[in-house]
Amino acid sequence: MTDTTTQTLKRTALHALHVEYGGKLVEFAGYDMPVQFPTGLKDEHLWTRSEAGLFDVSHMGPGFLTLASGPRADPAAHAEIAALVETLVPSDILGLKPGQSRLTVLLNDAGGILDDLIITRPYEEDRQGELYIVVNGAMKHQDWAIFEAALAGKAVLTRADDGVLFALQGPKAEKVLAAYFPACAGLKFMESRRMELNGDTYTVSRCGYTGEDGFEVLADAATGAELVRLLLDDPCVRPIGLGARDSLRLEAGLCLYGHDLSPEISPVEADLAWVIQKCRREAGGFPGAGRILRELKEGPARKRAGIRPLERAPAREGTEIFVDGAAVGVVTSGGFGPSLDAPVAMGYIDAALAAPGTRIDLMVRGKARPAEIASLPFIPARYKR
Repeated sequence: MTDTTTQTLKRTALHALHVEYGGKLVEFAGYDMPVQFPTGLKDEHLWTRSEAGLFDVSHMGPGFLTLASGPRADPAAHAEIAALVETLVPSDILGLKPGQSRLTVLLNDAGGILDDLIITRPYEEDRQGELYIVVNGAMKHQDWAIFEAALAGKAVLTRADDGVLFALQGPKAEKVLAAYFPACAGLKFMESRRMELNGDTYTVSRCGYTGEDGFEVLADAATGAELVRLLLDDPCVRPIGLGARDSLRLEAGLCLYGHDLSPEISPVEADLAWVIQKCRREAGGFPGAGRILRELKEGPARKRAGIRPLERAPAREGTEIFVDGAAVGVVTSGGFGPSLDAPVAMGYIDAALAAPGTRIDLMVRGKARPAEIASLPFIPARYKR
C-alpha cells in the first residue's frame, strides 16, 4: 500500500543527504525531517556539546523584508524599515547596528506571542532598508501573511525557504566553518554578514538554538547542499536530528513555539522581557503594549521557570505542577538532559512560587513526584560575546 501521508510531506534540499546518512524521518512542520541518525539522540546531543553538530533547519522561514522603494546606501532607509516592523514587535529594531541580529516576538493585540523570530539588519551599506528575518517553520505562513497585510504597499517580503538553511553548532564549529569562510571567525554572537565562496553568496550568522557557539548559514539549494556535504566530510562534524535539537535547546532554557510560547502567553510571562529594550518600554506603540507594560510594572501572575525533577522519571509536556496539594502550573517542555544525565523541564507556575529552590510536586502518570524550581539555563551558554 502506498503511504500517501509521506507523499504529501515537503522535502528540504538536504533530504537526500538525510536518507544517505541513515536518518529516521518523521513529519515535522509539514516536512519529512530526520528525528535522529543511527548513533542515536544521546550521542548526537553530546557530540554537539563537544564537537560540531550539523542541523538541517531549511524548513524554517527565512526571508528578506525590503522597502517597496528598494534598498539603498542610506542609514535613513534602515530607520524607515525599522519603523514599519516596530508596529508588529516590541523590540528596538531601529537601534540595530549594521550586521546585528536580535531575537524578538510577533505579538497579537492582547500582548500574546504569535511567534518568536530573529531580525537582522544587513551589514552591507547598499542593503539598508532591508531586514533578514527568520521565523519558525510551523508558523511561517501565518507570520508572512501578517507582514504582508500590515505592510502592504510599504515593504515587500521575499521568501528564501526554497534554499538551504543549516546550523553548525558546537565548540569546533568556528574552526570547521572558517576553512570555507575565514571572516566568520570575526563574528560575535548575533552578528551576520554576507560572505562569498567560489563566486556564490551565503548569509552567515553567528547564532543558533543549542546554547553552544555556532552559526546558521543560508544558501541556494544546490550550493548549500554541496557545502553541507563538504562539512560532513570533516571528522569533527556529524548530522544531528530534531530529537537532539530539542534536548539541546531544553538544557539551554530556550523556548519552543507551540509549547513554551503561545498566543495566550505574553513575553513577560515567558521570562522574555529582555527582548523589550528601554526605548520601546518608554514609547510603547506595539501590539498589546497595555498588558505588557502593566506586567512589566506590576509583575505577571504566572512565569516560565526551570524545573528539576528529583527522581529519574522525566516530566513531559502537560504534566501538572502542585504545591501543598493545589494545582499551580503546568509543564510545557520536558525530557532527559544528556549533558546532565538527569531529567529537566520548563513550565509555567504561579509567579509567587517561581523562585529557584521552591519544592513542587509533578503529577507523573497519576503519582506525585518531587521536584524543585531551578534557574535557567540548565547548561551555561557558550556564545562568543
